[in-house]
Amino acid sequence: MELEVLQERLEKALNIANKIAGSKTLLPILNNILLRTDKNNLIITSTNLEIASQEYLSANIKKQGVITVPSKILTEFIANLPEGKVKLVEKKNQLQISSGNYKSIIIGMAADEFPELPTLDEKNAVDFEIAVDAFEEAISSVVITASNDTTRPSITGVYFNSFKGQLFVAATDGYRLSERRLLDKIKSDIKVIIPVAALQEVLRSVSKETEKIKILIDDSQVKFQFDLVEITSKLINGSFPDYRQLIPKDNDINLVLTKDEMMRVVKLAGLFAKESGGTITIETNKSENKVSIRSIASEVGENSSDIVVEVDVDGKINLNSKFILDALNVVSEEKVQVGFSDKMKPVVIKNEISDDYIHIIMPIQS
Repeated sequence: MELEVLQERLEKALNIANKIAGSKTLLPILNNILLRTDKNNLIITSTNLEIASQEYLSANIKKQGVITVPSKILTEFIANLPEGKVKLVEKKNQLQISSGNYKSIIIGMAADEFPELPTLDEKNAVDFEIAVDAFEEAISSVVITASNDTTRPSITGVYFNSFKGQLFVAATDGYRLSERRLLDKIKSDIKVIIPVAALQEVLRSVSKETEKIKILIDDSQVKFQFDLVEITSKLINGSFPDYRQLIPKDNDINLVLTKDEMMRVVKLAGLFAKESGGTITIETNKSENKVSIRSIASEVGENSSDIVVEVDVDGKINLNSKFILDALNVVSEEKVQVGFSDKMKPVVIKNEISDDYIHIIMPIQS
């Protein structure tokens, strides 16, 4: 193999591949990146057997070839080269790298030891496109509620599901749940769970110039295509909870609060709530038209703040302050709706006007 490629393009592609290579693997070959030429392209590939990335770089190919080399040292070496042309030459499982006055030789491994990449059945796959901004906003707003409990794999991912001709994404950890509408119209029936790690790789890999992402889904895998990058991941087996039945249709208490003001008082209460696991109390007072948010710490003191707001019913509920802040950080409007009924039912947080996002939090029993 012998070729020339621009340093800045090679560095960007290696950064994407390096994040996947070597992550949580005991197989030495998976710490490597596969470099392969195909006509006028250099193809950069990495995998951890769960997620795989592949990017095509236009290059001046003088001799076709293939090699696999350690990801970390290759990525860091290329990152420290100046911009301009980089020459790569493969000889006897060694990669010779030169750029101006800089030269290096990296010992590689036989490419036939590198695992075959998963193949997605594109002919029978469901596919759709979505704007990058919409994808980033939707995924970022639900991954915060995905579970880390590996004993329940079905709730460690994000649930892509079609409902009444629309496509939604949802995630839950058993204590809270969030749902975001991803597409207003979709013809296909979709019900799949995609690993959070795969979605995060996509978010990290898109550039400012990326406009759309094409998503293909078959029975066992999902593929994301954008620019000249492909990221493929296995789907999570299992059934996601029938979460829509958990979302309250009506609430006895409905508040409209300024997001920034609520965040401020919840943060203040949270400072005194660390001793109690972050538990704070929200209490509404109809006669005085106010909401009180307070917390008590026996060794520190106590905190209480009031928000003047129209209140329709008296009520009280205990919640985790961090969960509230997580929800407020992803709602997009200046004012939020907060609804609840009693100490046993979940709290609903959503934008005042738009109905594309909903976040529910289970109360803490006292």
